[in-house]
Amino acid sequence: MWEPQLQSFAAEHRVIAPDLPGFGQTPLGQGPIDFRASVRDALDAAGMESAALVGTSLGGRIAVELALESPERVTSLVLVGSGLDGHEWSQEVHAFGDEEEAALERGDLDTAVETNLRMWLAGPRRALGEIDPGIRRLVGDMQRNAFELQQDHDFRLAAFEPPASQRLGEIRVPTLVLTGDEDVSDIHAIADKLTREIPGAERATMSGAAHLPNLERPEEFDRIVLGFLSQHGV
Repeated sequence: MWEPQLQSFAAEHRVIAPDLPGFGQTPLGQGPIDFRASVRDALDAAGMESAALVGTSLGGRIAVELALESPERVTSLVLVGSGLDGHEWSQEVHAFGDEEEAALERGDLDTAVETNLRMWLAGPRRALGEIDPGIRRLVGDMQRNAFELQQDHDFRLAAFEPPASQRLGEIRVPTLVLTGDEDVSDIHAIADKLTREIPGAERATMSGAAHLPNLERPEEFDRIVLGFLSQHGV
């Protein structure tokens, strides 16, 4: 999913894009999943003492938690359509989640993938047919792969206490909160909370994109994110 930025960001920065457990080419282990440890391990393997973290969705949630757990490893945050613990998801999101889960339980990966793409790639106000076919295929392949890796596993996150949602005021690094205007209302509500409670956080919204603006609008995404990093000396 970060292929465009692995090229464009590398002109000015050293960039790594590790697969989290249960995604890409990294299988899930047993028991609760410690994504924060996975990111720290990736930084260690790359010989990077610290880095700016750019995370989308679950990746944004992990970046926030890592900035609280290991602040010495994080120089800045870019939170794209970020998740956050404790959010009470809307009935709209629950309905799509139930539809996706029902498809997975009956082994219908095609329907599960399509449901996921309708919710997160297209967003609630656009039809999947409006999205670039190449992006649909790419994200569909990624999501199918994730479903297969996570199949028959208990997808539970390792506990983080006290919860990040109660500690946002402790974050002390430059933070950009970025959303696509076609994303679900829940994501905008989380973004508003992050912007409100992280000291000095900046807010940006991209038009014509939903949950994955770096794929839908890569040039604008690069301009916003690289501009933010440059502004803060990264």
